[in-house]
Amino acid sequence: MPEITLFGWFHTLVAIVALLAGFYTLARFKVISSEQLSGKIYLICTIIAAASALGIYKHGGFGVAHFLAVLTLFAVLVGGVAEKTDFFGGLSRYMQAASYSATLLFHMIPAITDGLMRLPVGAPFVTELEDPLLRGFYLAFLVTYVVGLGLQFLWLRGKK
Repeated sequence: MPEITLFGWFHTLVAIVALLAGFYTLARFKVISSEQLSGKIYLICTIIAAASALGIYKHGGFGVAHFLAVLTLFAVLVGGVAEKTDFFGGLSRYMQAASYSATLLFHMIPAITDGLMRLPVGAPFVTELEDPLLRGFYLAFLVTYVVGLGLQFLWLRGKK
């Protein structure tokens, strides 16, 4: 079994719940919102996962995963402001969709990185952060985010 602390397991399990709730919410409702129970679960678990990520220092110091955790917290804040206020005017629903959906992208990057660097036990798929397999996943996640966001924007525009 890969070495992981109890705190690491807590972080991982909360992040998995967040991802499941987030993808379910997008599939069911097209956008993530705190008005939906699954959206609320997603956002709460995302905040907990991002905050707990800031306490994990597997590679020594502040790294890319920590930066993504900070971006995630910022994206939740921007999405929340967009959802609950009219700060962004007519663009509020689009800012909400872009921000909340970006948090899924920010979840997936460290998730695939950690997974591929740990598994299979004893002979992980990836041993370096610069591995082409990881870069391929990162690109696929980015493309999925851009296409998904485009579809969300079209759906939101049609909802007027």
